Amino acid sequence: MDMLYAVALRHTRNTADALDLTQNTILKALRFHGKFEKGTYIKAWLLTILRNTFINEYRRKARRPTFVELTGAEPAVDTSPDPDIRYEPANRSSSEMMELLDDEVKKAVEALPDDFRQAVVMADLEDMSYKEIAEKMNCPLGTVMSRLYRGRKLLREQLLDYAKSKRLVTGDIVEDPDSN
Repeated sequence: MDMLYAVALRHTRNTADALDLTQNTILKALRFHGKFEKGTYIKAWLLTILRNTFINEYRRKARRPTFVELTGAEPAVDTSPDPDIRYEPANRSSSEMMELLDDEVKKAVEALPDDFRQAVVMADLEDMSYKEIAEKMNCPLGTVMSRLYRGRKLLREQLLDYAKSKRLVTGDIVEDPDSN
């Protein structure tokens, strides 16, 4: 018995599974004792039963998906953006400047690629939600988010000198880590 358990433990690497495998091996040996041929080495016969039982159980487990009980688990945190949340600039003066649109800002917005410009105008000037923009532009929500990110990034780059000249930006400008 100890020898069977030791081999089962090496196969399963788990004490509970090793005990089950040892028990199943003994049950099969008792059930099929009539097939044991006298003169055969009993240890080899038992190890063959153990090995075949392990292989069969391993294959059976591989075919069946493992189910995990989640009754005590906490719900996953939803990190996806809410499509109905509107983009709000970091400060209100930025929002007011968007409404005024100096000639320099208008030129920068008009210089954006069409898809980026449409997304930026709808989100920042028309105050549409990402979901509404996606429906209007007939594209996925992720595409809208990507176009807004890239369009706003281009506007920041194009309007940095203008913002400095108008003293709208104070202090050092930190480079965007995604700019590479």
